[in-house]
Amino acid sequence: MEALVRAALGVRRVLRAAQAPGVAIAVAILLATGVLTAPFGVVHGVTLGPCALLLALAARKKLRAKGEASLGTDVDVALYASTLAMATVLQMEPRLDGALTASLYLLATLLAAFTRPWATAIAVVNFLAIEALVRRFRFVDPAWETLALRGALLGAFATINFVFLRAEVARVRSLSRARVEQELKRIEDDARSYRLLGAGEAHSEERLARSSVEEIQRAVHYALELLRRTLDLHTAALLWLNDAGTHLRISELSTASDDIHDAPIPIGDGVLGAIVVKKERVALTHLKPSYDVPYYEGACPVRVLLGMPILQDDQLRGILVLDRTKDVAFTPHEEELAAQAARYCLRAIQNERIFVQLERAKVEQGKLYEAAKALGAALSEKDVLEAGVRSAQKIAAFDLAAVTLFDEPTRTHHVVAATGEIEDLVGSKFGHNGGLVSMVVQNKFPLPYKGEYDPSRQVVLTKHFPWPKLPSLLVLPLLLHERPLGTLILGAKRRAAFGDQVRPTLEVLASHLAVSLANARMVAKLEQMATTDGLTGLLNKRAMLDAATQKIAASARFGRKLSLLVTDIDFFKKVNDTYGHDVGDVVIKGLGEILKRQKRTTDLVARFGGEEFIVLCEQTDERGAQLLAERIREELQKTTFHTEQGPLSVTCSIGVATFPEGGDTWDTLFKASDEALYVSKRSGRNRVTSYTKPRDGKKRTA
Repeated sequence: MEALVRAALGVRRVLRAAQAPGVAIAVAILLATGVLTAPFGVVHGVTLGPCALLLALAARKKLRAKGEASLGTDVDVALYASTLAMATVLQMEPRLDGALTASLYLLATLLAAFTRPWATAIAVVNFLAIEALVRRFRFVDPAWETLALRGALLGAFATINFVFLRAEVARVRSLSRARVEQELKRIEDDARSYRLLGAGEAHSEERLARSSVEEIQRAVHYALELLRRTLDLHTAALLWLNDAGTHLRISELSTASDDIHDAPIPIGDGVLGAIVVKKERVALTHLKPSYDVPYYEGACPVRVLLGMPILQDDQLRGILVLDRTKDVAFTPHEEELAAQAARYCLRAIQNERIFVQLERAKVEQGKLYEAAKALGAALSEKDVLEAGVRSAQKIAAFDLAAVTLFDEPTRTHHVVAATGEIEDLVGSKFGHNGGLVSMVVQNKFPLPYKGEYDPSRQVVLTKHFPWPKLPSLLVLPLLLHERPLGTLILGAKRRAAFGDQVRPTLEVLASHLAVSLANARMVAKLEQMATTDGLTGLLNKRAMLDAATQKIAASARFGRKLSLLVTDIDFFKKVNDTYGHDVGDVVIKGLGEILKRQKRTTDLVARFGGEEFIVLCEQTDERGAQLLAERIREELQKTTFHTEQGPLSVTCSIGVATFPEGGDTWDTLFKASDEALYVSKRSGRNRVTSYTKPRDGKKRTA
């Protein structure tokens, strides 16, 4: 049934794709055979009516697609339109030699404008094919020269229109893009001049600042429009000082003039220079056309001007300018209204600045909260470092990062993590020096100043480890209760990447990272204490039992051999009684070191209690286990321990059992090994005994 449905759907798709070509071929045949000839009749309605309906449906589908119609839809429109047009022209001009035939060129031009090039090419081919069939069967005159000329003209009209239309569309898009970018740049400049943004601000911050700029512009424009209409002004404008303090530019204005000069104005230009110098309101009357009012182009059109400086912390931030074309001076009351308007503009900017700061603080708190959660969930040192770098990326955009840890007793730094171009530095160590990392650890303060890196004068790690020449760099100390653990290093290819807006948040993140690193180290230490023997550094009994259960289960699942060695120091009680427990501990540690040296990477070694040790060997049969046991026994026998009472040599006895012959569980395997060990002791000690299970089922050792 499913195959039948798929076949039916396939047939439906084929019929749908063949519909437009089928209609075009059918109409072409009818035209060529003379069935569709003047005058119009029922045959025309039955034939061309459905063609017109299908054209309307295809055109509707294309319009609804809003520029995303498929190639098939474009081809349908081109075939139906060209077929219907040829049929109509042939009814009006059967010889295709009149003025109406020229309309085909117009249709080709329109199709080139609104369909894909392939669809237009198909329409041109359809025009020529229908005309060729008509000339061949109705006129009995192919007229190849005429067909070639018409094909060339149709192709030329379509191509020219296509090229020029696409060029015009590209030009309009480029112009629109440039205007949008210019407007965004203007808003960004306004945001910086209003101190809503710092240098090198992130894009998310820029979006917040743009919305605030728009809010400021609405508020200021309302105030200026109200002033202009109330005080009968020609222009009311707010000129704002740029971030560098070198130019004034029109931030917002309300004017009846068409000749406003919108370019930046040097701070000392024209009549505005006096306001900049005095930082006081200036009222000018009887202005002449020759006077330089820099926000107008050409001659001065006004006769009275009032400038109100906008001060913040006694620093000039902008100028509110009011002017009139009538030579009527501003009254004290009007000047007071202008002063209130200036204060209103400043207050609107300050309010938005506070709003941006609050929004930024909220966003930063959210990022720090997420960072604290991620760092809190990370238990290992590796996970903490990864979570710290990921959290830093959400606060500031950077291209590389590294974390160094400081070992205070040896005064060395260790690169424990790195991303970007410096990944190869992981594992590198260097001594305390005059580099930025060492200075940050020593001074407990971020460097370099303002996050600007100068490779000609500054060294990051050490001269032996070159650092990429990136313009932005920030080295943050990782402090735990004022004790330096290391540093977090961030580098960026763009300038001013670590400005005042992000540095405090990164410093807080570094504090969280330091605490999480200390916690991870403590967790690792606790895990080590819980799983290792304090005297030898080997696994303890509990850790070995957990691991052994898993190893035996894996051997049973995959059918692999596994051997267990149980080792005991001979006459160890005598060593303690004669030489003391301190010497006994030295002997125990000595045997532990021998076991570490002799074991393979996959083997597990544990101190099981007192002077008893066990070795668990994966994929090792009885013969391999015996060879390992003999090497251990021989090396211990050759080892001499130096004591205050003279040299001391000891031996050990070892029992060996192999899975599954010696036992298929931990308890049975250990019991077999332990039994083999006691056979070694009863047989004179300093020997290796393997457990064997005889055919009669009775336990024996050999």
